[in-house]
Amino acid sequence: MPSPFPGMDPYLEHPDLWPGLHNRLIVRMADLLSGELGDKYSVSLDVRMYETNNIESLLVGIPDVSVLSKKGQINTSNSTESQVAVIEPSTKPTTVTLPIPITIREGYLEIQEVATKEVITAIEILSPANKRGGKGREMYLEKREKILYSLTNFVEIDLLRRGEMMPISNHKNESNYRILVSRKKQRPRADLYAFNIQNKIPKFPLPLRPEDTEPIIDLQSLLTTIYDVGRYDLKIDYTQQPVPGLSEKDAVWADTWLRQEGIR
Repeated sequence: MPSPFPGMDPYLEHPDLWPGLHNRLIVRMADLLSGELGDKYSVSLDVRMYETNNIESLLVGIPDVSVLSKKGQINTSNSTESQVAVIEPSTKPTTVTLPIPITIREGYLEIQEVATKEVITAIEILSPANKRGGKGREMYLEKREKILYSLTNFVEIDLLRRGEMMPISNHKNESNYRILVSRKKQRPRADLYAFNIQNKIPKFPLPLRPEDTEPIIDLQSLLTTIYDVGRYDLKIDYTQQPVPGLSEKDAVWADTWLRQEGIR
């Protein structure tokens, strides 16, 4: 059973589903490109790893400890036994959250020229950590900047509505999703494919060396295959609202669409 949505399925962005989908998409894309690039290029699937303790802005909670007396007054007893204010702990504990260090693994692709071992094109599929503040975004933006200052072509795929967009100049269209194709010889200009949940995901070319034919990546077809193989139809309850939630306009459209598809 295919996804009921014409393009990107917003239910796939759920935190419990996205990591697996991200991994499947990276692998599927690598397999596809390996069959299309011939002998001149090779596809490398690499993993960026780092540790962080700031996932979703975790904070250390502090129990409610007061230095006030039960009557709300500071203890100023003249007793010769003690001149120190008495600390009375809360009678009930406070639930706190501790920032536990975890290891983040983010997959990405590199297209290399076999003869020279040179990285010709870098492909990134954004993860939630790339789009929120913290180490994940800082590391990604640093790598992104290095690529854009280099001779490497760059493809950036953003299939996540939540979080801060990546820096793009002269772009005011706040679309749900984006695909950026940056060719080294055209910088600072680049091609941006912006689309919403109502739209089919656009096909886009994979930039290589100027003399070579650019293969076309059909991201919609890849996601359809992944949805079927992963049996996401058994994992998603379309009678509920997606996580993260949709805007009011998109929520109305999605409800109407799902009802037309006979799912609600």
